Amino acid sequence: MGDDFAAFILTHGRPDNVKTYGTLRKCGYTGAIYLIVDDEDRSLKDYRARYGDEVIVFDKAKEAETTDRGDNFESLGTVLFARNACFKIARQLGLQYFIELDDDYSWFEYRFDSSPKFVTNGQIRSLDLVFAAQVEFLNSTEAKTITMLQGGDFIGGRLNQNATAIRLTRKAMNSFVCDVDRPIDFLGRLNDDVNTYVVRGREGLLMFSTTQTSLCQSDTQQSVGGLTEAYLEAGTYAKSFYTVMMQPSSVKIGSMGDTHRRVHHRIRWCNTVPKILREDTRRQDGQTD
Repeated sequence: MGDDFAAFILTHGRPDNVKTYGTLRKCGYTGAIYLIVDDEDRSLKDYRARYGDEVIVFDKAKEAETTDRGDNFESLGTVLFARNACFKIARQLGLQYFIELDDDYSWFEYRFDSSPKFVTNGQIRSLDLVFAAQVEFLNSTEAKTITMLQGGDFIGGRLNQNATAIRLTRKAMNSFVCDVDRPIDFLGRLNDDVNTYVVRGREGLLMFSTTQTSLCQSDTQQSVGGLTEAYLEAGTYAKSFYTVMMQPSSVKIGSMGDTHRRVHHRIRWCNTVPKILREDTRRQDGQTD
C-alpha cells in the first residue's frame, strides 16, 4: 500500500488481545497500522508499552461534544466516538485513505474465486491488493465507504443469497474504507454502524458492502473489553432499538438465529433508501408522470 493509506484498529481495554493486528499481517497487509485508543482507557499505558508510536490517543469527551449519541446517558463506553475521530486523525497523519477495523478479527476471506464461483474457505493472502481495489472503488464512484461482509452473512453456504453472485449490498459494517475528503458522521451510542448506514442511506449517501470478501470476528459479548460491557449493560433489545428510534418508518425489532434466537433489528430496505432509476426510464420531454 502507498504512504497515503493506513489501517486503523479501534480498540479498548484489550492491549494483550488485539487479534486484528496479527491477522492483517498474516493475510498480506504490509502498510501502516495504528491503534486508535481513547484517553479514558485504563490500559493505555499497556497499549503504549506494547505498540509504541503505533498507538494514537484521542480525546473521547471532546469527540462526544459533537457526536449525536441518540440518548442522554452519561456513559461514553462505546466505539462511536473513535469512529468519528478517525477522520481527524487521518488528516493529522497526512493520510488520504484509511480503513476502520475492530480489534477481534481472526481472518479475512475471499468468497468467490476467479470463475467467479462461491467458495467457503478462501483465506486472503494479499490484503494489499484487496484494500487497493477498495480504494479504487471509492475513486471511481460517489460512495462514502466500501466494507466487507461478515461470516454470519453467509450462513447456509451456497443457499445464502449473498453466495449467488458478486454484488453490492447497502449494509456497511466493521471494515470501513474511507476517504478523508468524504467524512461520515456516525451516530447512536449503540448499533452505531447500523444506525449510520440506515440514516445516511435514507439521506441518499452511498454506503456499501461487497459479497466478494468477508471477515471473521469473535462473537459479541464473548470477549473482555471492547463493547462487551456496554452490550451486557444495555442488552441486545436496547442496542437494536437505537436504529428503530432513528428510522421507525422502516426498521423494527425482530429476532434472528436458529436454535438460539436473539433480538435483532429488521430493516425494510424498500422503505429506507432512495431508488436509483436507469437513465432509459427518463421521459424524453423531461416531464415526469
